[in-house]
Amino acid sequence: MTRLETLENNLRTAFGDSVTLVQELNELTLIVPAKDWLDTCKALRDNPDLAFQVAIDLCGIDYSAWGAPTLPAEDNPHPHRYAVVLHLLSVTQNWRLRVRCYTEDDEFPLLPSLVDVWPALNWFEREAFDLFGIVFEGHPDLRRILTDYGFIGHPFRKDFPISGHVEMRYDTEQKRVVYQPVSIEPREITPRVVREEGYGIGR
Repeated sequence: MTRLETLENNLRTAFGDSVTLVQELNELTLIVPAKDWLDTCKALRDNPDLAFQVAIDLCGIDYSAWGAPTLPAEDNPHPHRYAVVLHLLSVTQNWRLRVRCYTEDDEFPLLPSLVDVWPALNWFEREAFDLFGIVFEGHPDLRRILTDYGFIGHPFRKDFPISGHVEMRYDTEQKRVVYQPVSIEPREITPRVVREEGYGIGR
């Protein structure tokens, strides 16, 4: 039995049908319902057959335009607009796992914070909040980390304009930074991909 198969068996033993397992590119993704997010993550850390002591990364994802423009919106396989993806490492078992959880409310994406489970996720959750607007309930200091404190919106959301809403500059008369409406004209550039018929077949 391979290491990946052992991990899959251990995950199915630990969680049964309460989670979904997907195998892609020789990697496992565990899809967890939002209501079980915190308890599942604690079990991933504390169960000796899993032993994911280290959280490597956490990020937000906006699936609202998934597959566009080649796939219509109704073919989007993701049940909700926002998800949080977590990457874990077990030092003792020498394996890795990707964990995905969809937020249930597209208007107000919310999940419990994992800072008490893996303290290293503090800044990662702040980044997901800043860039995607995903709120982590129970986070000890949930505030912006990359954008300015007065920034409006969340720049990694698919509906956020590329040019932003405002621009800032230093005003020599006022001797301070001022905000003003964006002065550049927004434009959309869509690359055109041209391939000969049968491209990639038999190569």
